[in-house]
Amino acid sequence: MDFSSISIILLGSTFGLILRIFIQNNFKKSIGFDIQNTSIVNFLSSFFLGILVALNFNNKEILVLFYGGFLGCFSTFSSFIYQLFILFKKRKFLILFFHYILVITFSFLFFYLGYFLIQFFLK
Repeated sequence: MDFSSISIILLGSTFGLILRIFIQNNFKKSIGFDIQNTSIVNFLSSFFLGILVALNFNNKEILVLFYGGFLGCFSTFSSFIYQLFILFKKRKFLILFFHYILVITFSFLFFYLGYFLIQFFLK
């Protein structure tokens, strides 16, 4: 990997991490209902990914910036898995199952929404 690609990943990662921390620290207070901030970040990440896929970028630098950098640091798959592990340790299997199903389902729906909106408005 060349220095240019590393720099682009670093730039995207920085902005992805800043946005994730901002949402995780502030978003729950502003929407007023209890949803895990990790789930919110994953839904938004899926939405952004749907938009990027629909835009069908061929430029290597843009792909590295957004896929490898921004979304790589913005999404929180490891946090999601850790939340599942905590539920498992507490033997809350039903909650674990529904949390898993809901997050995967809504992440896909947000992905498709982002994809659909771009397809709808650009065609």
